Amino acid sequence: MSEATDTRTPDTRPTGGLSAQYQPGEVEQRRYEQWVSAGYFTADPASDKPPFSIVIPPPNVTGSMHVGHALEHTIMDTLSRFKRMQGFEVLWLPGMDHAGIATQNVVERQLAAQQLSRHDLGREAFVEKVWQWKAESGGAITGQMRRLGDSVDWSRERFTMDEGLSKAVQTIFKRLYDDGLIYRAERIINWCPRCLTALSDIEVEHTDDDGELVSIRYGDGADAIVVATTRAETMLGDTAVAVHPDDERYQHLIGTEVELPLTGRRIPIVADEHVDPAFGTGAVKVTPAHDPNDFEIGRRHNLPSMTIMDERAVVTVPGPFEGLDRYEARPAIVAALREQGRIVAEKRPYQHSVGHCSRCKTTVEPRLSLQWFVNTGPLAKAAGDAVRDGRVSIEPPELAKRYFAWVDNMHDWCISRQLWWGHRIPVWYGPAGEVVCVGPDEEPPSGEGWRQDEDVLDTWFSSGLWPFSTMGWPQQTETLAKFYPTSVLVTGYDILFFWVARMMMFGLYAMDGVQPFDVVALHGLVRDAHGKKMSKSFGNAVDPLDWIERYGADATRFTLARGANPGSDVPISEEWCQGSRNFCNKLWNATRFALMNGATVEGELPASAELSSVDKWILSRLQHVIAEVGEQLATYEFAKACDTLYHFAWDDVCDWYVELSKPVLATDGAEAARSRRVLGHVLDQLLRLLHPVIPFVTEELWTVLTGAESVVVAAWPVADAARIDDVAEEELAALQKVVTEVRRFRSDQGLRPGQRVSAALTGLGNVGIDVHEPLIRALARLDAPSAEFAATATLAVTGGITVDLDTRGTIDVAAERARLDKDRAAAEKEAAQCRAKLDNDAFIGKAPEQVVAKIKDRLATAEADLARIAAALKALPSA
Repeated sequence: MSEATDTRTPDTRPTGGLSAQYQPGEVEQRRYEQWVSAGYFTADPASDKPPFSIVIPPPNVTGSMHVGHALEHTIMDTLSRFKRMQGFEVLWLPGMDHAGIATQNVVERQLAAQQLSRHDLGREAFVEKVWQWKAESGGAITGQMRRLGDSVDWSRERFTMDEGLSKAVQTIFKRLYDDGLIYRAERIINWCPRCLTALSDIEVEHTDDDGELVSIRYGDGADAIVVATTRAETMLGDTAVAVHPDDERYQHLIGTEVELPLTGRRIPIVADEHVDPAFGTGAVKVTPAHDPNDFEIGRRHNLPSMTIMDERAVVTVPGPFEGLDRYEARPAIVAALREQGRIVAEKRPYQHSVGHCSRCKTTVEPRLSLQWFVNTGPLAKAAGDAVRDGRVSIEPPELAKRYFAWVDNMHDWCISRQLWWGHRIPVWYGPAGEVVCVGPDEEPPSGEGWRQDEDVLDTWFSSGLWPFSTMGWPQQTETLAKFYPTSVLVTGYDILFFWVARMMMFGLYAMDGVQPFDVVALHGLVRDAHGKKMSKSFGNAVDPLDWIERYGADATRFTLARGANPGSDVPISEEWCQGSRNFCNKLWNATRFALMNGATVEGELPASAELSSVDKWILSRLQHVIAEVGEQLATYEFAKACDTLYHFAWDDVCDWYVELSKPVLATDGAEAARSRRVLGHVLDQLLRLLHPVIPFVTEELWTVLTGAESVVVAAWPVADAARIDDVAEEELAALQKVVTEVRRFRSDQGLRPGQRVSAALTGLGNVGIDVHEPLIRALARLDAPSAEFAATATLAVTGGITVDLDTRGTIDVAAERARLDKDRAAAEKEAAQCRAKLDNDAFIGKAPEQVVAKIKDRLATAEADLARIAAALKALPSA
């Protein structure tokens, strides 16, 4: 904070009931309940206002708010409040996902503590138990959304298992089935031996794990062939060895057979272009039932598929390995092969990519299984075309290539899960092999021998319908007509491929080619101040609820939004959150000061011709800020909008305008009345501009300042070009330059903030600010020269302005020189360290972009400090 910027005052004049300090805990819950009760967030489909709609990415019913949620919800709420103030009929629709695997696991763990399993209860009783858990303990995140300030329409809250959404799921399943886009087949899928279900791609986390690469000799003599594998245990299910058709090493073996060790079976050697001759020995074992690539090779060559493990990854092949877990079988099989002299080479550790269940972290087992699939070909093409032809835009545009990489190469989607909690597949099987898919308004077949499919649908199947199922589809509701397609989808780039693509496919299919959203606004992941991924194991994870408790929801939101550049990761730190809290306090103090000094919003704003240059300047700056912030929010540049508002509020309004206005506000004349009106107007407009990001403190201040109902429903500011005054801006920029240079000199010389110094000012008339000399002297703590004045230091300011200062008796020259020398040494060390990092190619190549930028900023600051210190040393008296 620069000198004379503390806008607090111990005065007892009226403050509209504002306490001396802002206490978020006393404001947030009270204000939120008022907003909900007043119906501000309730969307009216009969309104003639233009629609703006967002559907919330439904959090899991098992979840609680993490920092990624807090970022995403802050962005969505900022957009919703911004558009509401702009005059749109806003629907921000909340809800939760039933989270099949996660929720079932929670309840199963509770049963396990009672020595029970779901099978002990039976399907119907278990599902009832899950519903009971959902009613009692699920959905904690909705209360946390209120803490953050989400302006969602709670009257429309949905759940992916509620009656309306269940009907939507059954409807689209039936349509896809009848159109031949859903089918049942044996395919290789991701299988979790712990959760005992198939997994979607997004439910699999890949990590580089240490394993082993074992080379095994199949056959003997001239007909022998060596294969390399990381999964020796699956050799029991091999039905071929494959080589590349152009690999000269194996031309003589293609079409022959070789004996599979330990089994006595003979298997063919086939030629397939999928094989990489450069990997290992150039020959690979083919296990069609336990590897997706091998499965495709098997289909091309009509190879049999042998399933050698059960659903718990236990070996089922009769013989010495039967009953062993896969991790027990692997070393046992390698030992048996070694005993026969068939191990040619072993490499340990061998690092390779391994998939894990995202829920329980168990290693995923590729498994041949009879499952239900969506034929994604035509659906994915439509999803790609919608972006290519401009119906849907992706922000930032450079991330569109990631989207195309996914939809243009999409595999068929396994949608069945071997769970009990979820939407049960609406297919019945008859005693004579009949298969009947039942729609929502149809009666399922009955009679002896008929049974429904046991599986449930992938959670992503129902959440893929979210943009239209939540609005009442398949009924053509008033809400659907008004708010579909939704205006924008706010989501992380990390699920662009999975959730976004599925919504695009289903939305375009179900809604006759109409896209589910017009814009996909992608944000990045939240990271710490050094660009490092947040993790409990790293000790850098942030609990947003802890920050809300300690610093307030507004400070938490402002910290997140101020780092949110489109598509980029978001760095945050507790220090920045403390700074955001200080910003809220600054606004509070400024408003209290304004109220104490009679600031008002009553009556017309005075004409520019009647105003002082200071008032003209702040109004001119306000118009620029209104235009900039409106454009920045409209283009999802949240970080830029926050930065624009921060500097306008802190620098222009508090540090300059308030201080420049104090002498006038202390009087009772017409000029003071005009300045009070300008101050009231500026704060009114500023609080409106800030409201979408920091809603609580702005509501408390704005309602007191204006006496109006709520800033939630106040009109968004509109820039007035007639109030832009370049002359006033140039005049005040020159004044600020003089005051800033003097303050910097005072600071460098170690002068106390209140200590006054004699100075002669010359050249102010060169830039038309001679009329402001009293203000300059007041702000810079400068006295007029006395008869004994003698200049000991001279400052040359831009524009031909000179400030001569008499610092005799105000500083200890020797002590000050020593202090500056110490500061110079520290700045030189900092600059050297920064240059060393920036000259290090390894650092530049690996460090995140924002980290490199931060080092560059540190270097620039250090170099500026060195220049400033050199000037200060030069300006010191010779003593």
